[in-house]
Amino acid sequence: MGIGVEDKAHDVMESAVSFKIYVKKACETCTLLQPLIARLVETGQATVFVQDDPAFFSPLAIDDSTLEQSFHDDIEVTPTLLKFADGKEAERVFGWDRAEWRRITGLADLGEDLRAFQPGCGSKSREPGVYEHLVARFGDSGLESRKIVITGFEDPLEAAFERGWTDGLPIIPPTDERILRMLGGTRRDKHEVVGRVPPNLSPVTIEKIAINAVMAGCKPEYMPVVIAAVEAALEPVFTMHGLLCTTCFSGPIIVVNGPIAKRIGMNWGMNALGQGNRANATIGRALQLIIRNVGGGIPGDLDRSTLGGPGKYTFCFAEDETDPSWEPLSVARGLERGENAVTLFQGDGIQGVVDQRSATPEQMAKSLAMSLLAVGHPKLAEFTNAMLVLSPEHYAIFRNAGWDRARITAELHAEMVRPGAELVFGAQGVGEGIAADRAGEMVSKFWPEGLLIVRAGGQAGLYSAICGGWTGGRFRYESQPVTRRIAL
Repeated sequence: MGIGVEDKAHDVMESAVSFKIYVKKACETCTLLQPLIARLVETGQATVFVQDDPAFFSPLAIDDSTLEQSFHDDIEVTPTLLKFADGKEAERVFGWDRAEWRRITGLADLGEDLRAFQPGCGSKSREPGVYEHLVARFGDSGLESRKIVITGFEDPLEAAFERGWTDGLPIIPPTDERILRMLGGTRRDKHEVVGRVPPNLSPVTIEKIAINAVMAGCKPEYMPVVIAAVEAALEPVFTMHGLLCTTCFSGPIIVVNGPIAKRIGMNWGMNALGQGNRANATIGRALQLIIRNVGGGIPGDLDRSTLGGPGKYTFCFAEDETDPSWEPLSVARGLERGENAVTLFQGDGIQGVVDQRSATPEQMAKSLAMSLLAVGHPKLAEFTNAMLVLSPEHYAIFRNAGWDRARITAELHAEMVRPGAELVFGAQGVGEGIAADRAGEMVSKFWPEGLLIVRAGGQAGLYSAICGGWTGGRFRYESQPVTRRIAL
């Protein structure tokens, strides 16, 4: 009892067989075992490490409130009894198991007055958010990205603004702990190179994606969606470089399909295209920050948009898949129903469609087609793509008449075929238009695959939305939307 704690711990480590016991005062089982553990310590072979209250077991125990020893010994449960032979761990037992404690310690009468078994509690080193902190402080995080040290007198948020890491809004400082926590949201190797981000074609690793996801405010469970969005954006046919450098309004619009949308709490209902939902807001923002911070896409530099648009902060939402009769966008684009997927569309902001009078599917199709004709310019054809976000009340008019996605799409295209003579340069007193040699044709507004329809929105309101497409869509086979599976 008179041996100093540090001297006693030294003696234990020098012995051929020794024990470590990890406890915490907040654990009922640890409190129950206190007399028994004290007996083991008094033999000179055992050392006790206390995770919470240093006074617990004092003066017999070593204070491990920093959790450094618990981290190094990978403690998951309190109490944990570890046996060491010649300085190396031989075995361990979690909680109280009388037969196992007797076998490991060699004390046949140990715990005679206690029940045979009682589970322990979770180690403080495994509490949410704690383990990543311990890895960053005491372990090898394995992070390879260059670390920027912020001095004690420097505000991290202001430092991010000054260094040009933000989109104009405050970011979450990407500490090692937060990065490690974010990496816990994916099974992918943090050193894996996903691709090269334009315009600088800089390599982006899973780790760098995680860093920007932290800055954007994502939760770890969003990581598979963010990664898939980055992969889709880096597909050559998505032409991210052109989309970034264009003088137009456009940016990536992310549509999420599959069970993951509900699991991570995405919004496909009321205000789905607006603010207020963390997943919607931060997933889209993470992609934009990656383009900026990894690829070098700085507004006013290589980002040459004349006016820009709010979607350049973030534009991400989930499709409403609550109606089993509706074919989701991802399925229409070749994936299986129930697969998790992202579709990236090169699109502008929202053009509202207000129609509170049309009552038949034919009327509604004509009405929506009239609004779609304005995309880009009413006289331009086969020049851009478009995304129609169909609200529940507008969709109900089609659904009640038995029209499915294929029928709605076909009818909209049919309503948007016009005489070329009305669209050529100078026709109707407007210089803009299509080439003069198409005057004798009947011309479609969009390519057959150029109109994407998505269901989203709240139940109240006969309003839908159109997101016009980037003018690069006129190069039909060189620039297209991309749909990609989400790998969990």
